[in-house]
Amino acid sequence: MNRKMLFKLVNDLVMTVLMLIAMAYYITGNMIHEVVGVVVLVLFIVHNFLNRRWYKAILKGKHTVRRILQIGINLLFLVTMSMMMISAVLISSDLFPYIPINNDMALRQLHVQTAYWGFIIMAVHIGFSWGTIINSIRRMTGITGTSRIRTIGLRILAVLIVAYGVHSSFEAEMGSKLFIYNPFGWFNDDSTIKFLIDHLSIMGIYIAGTHYALKFIQSQEKKVVQKN
Repeated sequence: MNRKMLFKLVNDLVMTVLMLIAMAYYITGNMIHEVVGVVVLVLFIVHNFLNRRWYKAILKGKHTVRRILQIGINLLFLVTMSMMMISAVLISSDLFPYIPINNDMALRQLHVQTAYWGFIIMAVHIGFSWGTIINSIRRMTGITGTSRIRTIGLRILAVLIVAYGVHSSFEAEMGSKLFIYNPFGWFNDDSTIKFLIDHLSIMGIYIAGTHYALKFIQSQEKKVVQKN
């Protein structure tokens, strides 16, 4: 694996973990939340800079079902994250307190809702690149061959993660958070570790769902090509 690809993976991994930490607002407190948010903003800008060629190639080449869906998700992720970060700066009380905002309730709602939607869209975004991520990890670890036992083991692990993710999603009231704004916050007594495990498992639902849905779409497209 070349250094650029490794840097991309590390940048994206750190950004993902920090986004999860930023979501744990009532565990970290406001100052840490804002500092982590600024770092996420920087990493997000780096992520888009490193993938700038993708934007130039949007209208080029063949637009398959997979590619159309990926373009839609990526652009939606960009818009959602941009709205979340702009609203974050405007409502900041510690790092950017000098920005005068009289009635910030609408901005707070925008920030919270886009944060939760960004979390879900980010997981789907990762799901689109999951095959590439796995192949990169294989090259890093020197795994070149296939193993039926390893494949079965990983799929069982994926099922367990998804199952726990569904449980965590209901426990964390994720559906309500996506559609209902609670000005008093969503309090819980979770530890930082449990919060991260729960939300990583929730991400697992959308990563696995997207990955296997794309494999199904790809197999259907191959069948159509073979028939023609």
